[in-house]
Amino acid sequence: MRRALVTGATGLVGSYIVERLHADGWEVRALVRDRDRASWLRPLGAEPVVGDVLDAGAFVRAAASCDAIFHCAAAILPERAEWEAYRATNVDGTRNAIAAARASGARLLQLSSVSVYGGASRYRDTPTDESVELPPLPETAYYARSKRESEAMVLEAHRRGEIWGCAVRPDVIYGKRDRQFVPRIGKVIARGFFPLLDGGRSTLAIVHAANVADGAVRAVRTDAAGGRAYNLANDYDVTVRDFVRLAAQGLRRRVRLVPVPMVLAKVVFKLVTMIIGVARRGAALSQAGGAVAFVSRDNPFSSERARRELGWSPPVRPEVGIPEAFRWWADHPE
Repeated sequence: MRRALVTGATGLVGSYIVERLHADGWEVRALVRDRDRASWLRPLGAEPVVGDVLDAGAFVRAAASCDAIFHCAAAILPERAEWEAYRATNVDGTRNAIAAARASGARLLQLSSVSVYGGASRYRDTPTDESVELPPLPETAYYARSKRESEAMVLEAHRRGEIWGCAVRPDVIYGKRDRQFVPRIGKVIARGFFPLLDGGRSTLAIVHAANVADGAVRAVRTDAAGGRAYNLANDYDVTVRDFVRLAAQGLRRRVRLVPVPMVLAKVVFKLVTMIIGVARRGAALSQAGGAVAFVSRDNPFSSERARRELGWSPPVRPEVGIPEAFRWWADHPE
């Protein structure tokens, strides 16, 4: 039987990777800080192992005899929105993941992010794929900087022959157990309205967590994926209008689509992010300009490399995944 260690297993993608590995017949360990609070992972197929990604010794012990490490743990919205808060978990934690993979001989899958492509520079005349040269990042782009640095560490360790390493780059992820994107959008829709730009015809840069898990597991099984990075950033094209319709279906709510002129868009989205409490936490979508681009410009990414080289065939369609995600959030207010 194959054995895997999953960090960040109590998070969105990590929990879906646990489910996928268990369904595929793997024995799964989950590196967690609190065994009792992670007990809900057992029915999904994982055995919680107490440790911390910042504890190098515990990481190495947890990875012993494993065939693969899926490193999903990351700081996304730390309480202190400063570089050190991101660096400690995302960079130092990845350094420990590399050490654990080196000690155990396990393959290492790094959950990266399309944030490595920067903000406005991702919108190009041609689709943004893995061949795009990564631009300089602003000093205050702490999350993006930490994900780029940690991904580079894994790929460089592979190039040096220290480990077998690979990275996958999702965009905005949704699904059951989502504590980020779905609650924010759900709070707006629950009020019975949603601001709509340009008729809601643009396609969103979103991907279902189960489809990210599918790509991550396929990458670990693919020898030639070593040393490579893969976008898992457009499983299906979903327009803003269709997304809101399917989300409202999951919430069992009627929602009014309110047309918003582009000239007022930044003001409206600044108000919306303040209403749902995102701006106070420094989240990516709290910036009005980023929110406007997200809902008014088409998904800029290409995932053709993953489809071609990994055989990525996303199993969850939006007609199923979107209502399910919002229904789960509505049914689990805690």
